[in-house]
Amino acid sequence: MPQGFIGANFAKTRRAYGDPVSPAALHPRYLPPPPFTAQSLTLPLEAILPGVTAEVAAAGELVFHSIGDSGGIHGTQVQDAIAEAMEAQITAAAAAAKPRFIYHLGDVVYFNGQSANYLSQFYEPYQYYDAPIFAIPGNHDGDTAIRPGDQPDPEPSLFGFMQNFCSPTPQFLFKYRQTMTQPYCYWKLEAPFVHFIGLYSNVDGLLDARGTAQQQTWFIDQLKATPADKWLVLAVHHPCYSLDSVHGGYEETLGALDAAFQAAGRIPDVVMHGHVHNYQRFMRDYGGGVRVPFIIAGACGYALTESALHTLQQGMENEALPYATARAGVTLDALDVTNSGFLRLTANPATLTVDYFSVSFADPAVVSPGPADSVALPNRGVIKTA
Repeated sequence: MPQGFIGANFAKTRRAYGDPVSPAALHPRYLPPPPFTAQSLTLPLEAILPGVTAEVAAAGELVFHSIGDSGGIHGTQVQDAIAEAMEAQITAAAAAAKPRFIYHLGDVVYFNGQSANYLSQFYEPYQYYDAPIFAIPGNHDGDTAIRPGDQPDPEPSLFGFMQNFCSPTPQFLFKYRQTMTQPYCYWKLEAPFVHFIGLYSNVDGLLDARGTAQQQTWFIDQLKATPADKWLVLAVHHPCYSLDSVHGGYEETLGALDAAFQAAGRIPDVVMHGHVHNYQRFMRDYGGGVRVPFIIAGACGYALTESALHTLQQGMENEALPYATARAGVTLDALDVTNSGFLRLTANPATLTVDYFSVSFADPAVVSPGPADSVALPNRGVIKTA
């Protein structure tokens, strides 16, 4: 008898028009991350930038950059242009308002995150960026898939990421920038005015292998532990919502986050993603006047041309913004499927502001003089101190 097929599906189910979430994969890939040895998965920014707490308190605000999907496997001209634009913001800012670091949203190195590619795709493009670079891994940082014609991967999943971002002690693998000492691939950064929870959504959007909950349990604990007087930024590579034509949002990522928010009784102030190669800002209404941005910043270097960006669902380009998606309470409020770009965030006791700056593919020296998109989150009645 012929061998039958498992299940009846041969293709991904196409989302309905305007639905920003794709159905869960029948067989998602999950590669176990390396075991962690750190006693704590929390890192104070003060440990990396001694004196920053007092400096930020005196300044009254913390400014930082964020990018995703930057790995320049096809060439680094766009990545270089974005790095120069961020460097220019550091140079032009008053001392109190200088961006203090980059928070990378994953896919640092393409395609399989190998350590040998960090020099050309990471260290050299950012060699003039005079501030730390933190990161969470993306799917390409952890994937070990062998593409047609590839040699078998000589390194286990996340080897390059752990070597360069989670080194037990700082090392100079590149002559100008030391390796980072983050505690793990998912971790918490405690900074003045704001705390960051960074998750690892593995290869296909899973926090944990199905039937397990190690990262989810830690995530819930960190939501509960974050002081109410701190802004909370959540970073996870795979997006919850996307109206692109290729990926869409990841149902299991969204489900894990929603379950954690409910269990902890805490909703982050902003959720940031990469993975999709364009810029999109969704707003989700949680009731009581609380609207949370879910932002995709995945056009930060991998795509070298406008045509290489992920396009929207067919017809979506004609919709007026804000666009009410098929998900109740979720609107698409801003997008850029024409340019590359990066984020700059500013946290102070009263407001958390997220600004998006576009960088032209046609002329990478052309950067939007002001934010091409901006959203300011008001104080929700809590005084935030450094």
